[in-house]
Amino acid sequence: MRVHIPKGHLVKRFLPKTLLWRSLLMILVPLVIVQAVALQIFYGTHLDIISRRFALAISGEIATTVELLQRYPSPEDRVWILQNAWRQWEIAMRVEPGASLPRGRRASLIGPVDDDLTGSLRQRLSLPFSIDWASDPVSVLVRVQLPDAVLDVQAPRKRLYTGTIYLFFLWLVGSAVLLFIIAALFMRNQVRAIRRLAAAAEAFGMGRDIGPIRPEGATEVRQAAAAFNRMQERIRRFLQQRTEMLAGVSHDLRTPLTRLRLALAMLPAQEELREDITAMTADVEEMERMVRGYLAFARGEAIEQARLIDLSDLLKDVAAGARRSGTEIGLDLPGELTLRLRPDALRRAITNLVDNACRHAQRVMLAATPIGVRNVQVTVDDDGPGIHPDHREGAFRPFESGKDGGTGLGLTIARDIVRAHGGDITLEDSPLGGLRARILLPV
Repeated sequence: MRVHIPKGHLVKRFLPKTLLWRSLLMILVPLVIVQAVALQIFYGTHLDIISRRFALAISGEIATTVELLQRYPSPEDRVWILQNAWRQWEIAMRVEPGASLPRGRRASLIGPVDDDLTGSLRQRLSLPFSIDWASDPVSVLVRVQLPDAVLDVQAPRKRLYTGTIYLFFLWLVGSAVLLFIIAALFMRNQVRAIRRLAAAAEAFGMGRDIGPIRPEGATEVRQAAAAFNRMQERIRRFLQQRTEMLAGVSHDLRTPLTRLRLALAMLPAQEELREDITAMTADVEEMERMVRGYLAFARGEAIEQARLIDLSDLLKDVAAGARRSGTEIGLDLPGELTLRLRPDALRRAITNLVDNACRHAQRVMLAATPIGVRNVQVTVDDDGPGIHPDHREGAFRPFESGKDGGTGLGLTIARDIVRAHGGDITLEDSPLGGLRARILLPV
């Protein structure tokens, strides 16, 4: 069965992937086409005409010499004819009496110049001849079969083709290389500005504060960098205002809650009031916990800076804290996993996942595994009842709680923190029979 590949996809397969090389290709292809056309015009017309004229001149001089040698065969006349050829045309000739040309010998062709000389000699001479381009680097050796001898001719190569062809090729290659280098340097600077902008956007999306980037490059790239700096500042200002507002709300709520807690503590210890006091104290503690949760959700741990830490040590600390609450938790960790993370924020995210698992299960498993060279996977498995597949994505929405008295912010905060690191969290079936929370973090 033949698979039809669209032509557009076939072209894309061979195109470079980066903007730098695509831009250079857009410059290089028209340049090569223009120079190829110029070469064809020069080589196919001007050089061809000059080559034919040079070949006609050489062949005419050889034919004239052969005709004189045949008309005046005496040794004295032959000497004068050969000397005259050298004086008039600077062509060295000599006669080999009694020699003959070998049959079937054919010199290798070097191009149109050889064809032009061969064709001219065939037009001017009715005698057998051979041409040797390989034996002498300075001259072309032509041998003509005379009735009683062989005429050896050493025709200078410089008389058969012009030296300007070398200058023309040098100009073509040199100008192409020079233009390509200039274009490569220019485009590299432009692409470098775009790469810095992309790296800054990626770092900001992962919660790393690198400060404003310096606008550079073309006008459009500078505008994009300036717009990114303004966007980054607006987001920082929004997060700061939200955090300060929630901190103020939390402070205002904690004041009456503290008064309520103090009033409950000062109530007389009467047996008939003990049950009501216990219930009211529990309500106050739950309200305080909810206020802390809302504040943590609004803050998002945004003020912490990322640094290199050992993820294995962080997971061991989380497991140790879970064991103190009486939960059986296992660990499957590599020796060392060094990543650039915000440790307090990530500890809070993983602790939320472990706490959720501990509330619903008897056994919890915490593991970390490198995935290739660019990612690390952290999994939290439990043997609890789990969550139905249709409801797993909804569990990440704020205030979605499957437990009475819960704030419904644990998974939401965990996903926000992990996504701020450039990763993500998904929920799936666990090998232990319950729920698995899978975290994927970039290295």
